[in-house]
Amino acid sequence: MIMATSVLVTGGTGFLGSAIVHAVQEQHPEWVVTVLDLNPPNVPKKSITYKCGNITDAVFVNTIVDGIKPDVIIHSAGLVPELAFRYGREQRDHVFNINVNGTRNMLTAAKSSGVKAFVWTGSCTAITDDMRHQYRNIDERWPTSSRSLIYGESKTAAEALVLAACDEKLATCALRPSVLFGPGDYQLIPSVHACIAKGETPFVVGDGENLWDVTYVGNVADAHVLAVENLLSTRTAAGEAIFISNEEPIPFRDFCLEVWKNFGHYPSYEVHIPVSLASLVGYIAELVTCVTGTPTTLSRGSVLDACGTRYCSGGMARKLLGYKPRVGIEEGIRISCIDYAQRLKSSGAVGKLAHR
Repeated sequence: MIMATSVLVTGGTGFLGSAIVHAVQEQHPEWVVTVLDLNPPNVPKKSITYKCGNITDAVFVNTIVDGIKPDVIIHSAGLVPELAFRYGREQRDHVFNINVNGTRNMLTAAKSSGVKAFVWTGSCTAITDDMRHQYRNIDERWPTSSRSLIYGESKTAAEALVLAACDEKLATCALRPSVLFGPGDYQLIPSVHACIAKGETPFVVGDGENLWDVTYVGNVADAHVLAVENLLSTRTAAGEAIFISNEEPIPFRDFCLEVWKNFGHYPSYEVHIPVSLASLVGYIAELVTCVTGTPTTLSRGSVLDACGTRYCSGGMARKLLGYKPRVGIEEGIRISCIDYAQRLKSSGAVGKLAHR
């Protein structure tokens, strides 16, 4: 029996954080929830206490955590670089300050305030952002890489801090979700949908058969609740880094086609572009960026991303957490596209929904 507890969720007004808060309240309505984020939500919930501030401010973090004295911290706050900056190193210091130093501050405050359980939102990119390899059904034995893209490097460094902090008083674990999508998604679904207006949907880089993991945001939120329950009871997940996915590897091309189908768009033909040619065009785009200073989403890195094989085993999540994804890929895409269409209409961008 897990006793009623106080939970602090960082990043709780964001895409994943708000889903975690919803899952916590749905599955444990007796838990007292406090959200810490940079800004308050547009529509606050009366049942939640909101605190605003920056996790990179160690004094502020210590004051907040000591004042709340939560039993549990779910640390989901972090910075994912925009796609245009994903493959460069311009934002490295900023990303590390939030993802690594911010996590260090949360851990220090957790220890000094007597927090019992600390669940950290990591990422599969701690491994898969090393673009030199293909990742076929990898498990937690695969080593992390210190040589990768800046986001993956930041997640590797922060994960090491989280796991090293685990002891008899503070149980910690790291969850490594794959690429997220779902209601509120501001990167994946919007980027795939934008290909319709750009006339890019017929083009396929490589053979289009490369498998990758995507995970519905609600399933990842469920995994966070399961991790908290574990750390407050058996603690079998303490000190572990655990992959979280939908356990449905899907070709990148098929994922895109399913998104476009939900907006009534079906490419009438396909043009397959060799990877070598796409990489050359990406390199030229990088040169243009260097000259003009204007970032582009096309680069050698984005080509490797689009053609890469990246999916993991869900064995440890099932064994330690009892995790099982509740929402499948097809249903998740349908829900996500409905949500994105509604957001476009609310913003007045009705024209973006036009079928082509």
